[in-house]
Amino acid sequence: MIFGVGIDIIEVERIRKAHQRLGERFHKGVYTDRELEFCLRHEDPSERLAARWAAKEAVLKALGTGYSRGVKWTEVEIIDNELSRPTVKVYGKVAEFMGRMKAHISISHLREYATAVAVIEE
Repeated sequence: MIFGVGIDIIEVERIRKAHQRLGERFHKGVYTDRELEFCLRHEDPSERLAARWAAKEAVLKALGTGYSRGVKWTEVEIIDNELSRPTVKVYGKVAEFMGRMKAHISISHLREYATAVAVIEE
């Protein structure tokens, strides 16, 4: 049964500016080490960073918590599986809220925008 659906879109340029201006300070507050390892190995990581930002937002919208109640950005991790399909791993408060529910995501990014849709299944 579907518990919730979330969607998000973000301008890649917004993430590019934060990445260039704040660097590691921005990265460490939002992304896990595995997300950074994946994104930063590309010449321009901004599209991939933006896609993960949108995916994290979409997951929390589907869950209904947003970034409240002590939830941290790094408690939602978007990583690719062995088939290069994005998957969601959750930690901390987000894992508590989700319990045994499962999140499914789809992400897309182009030069200007990144978007993601999340479905949480009970």
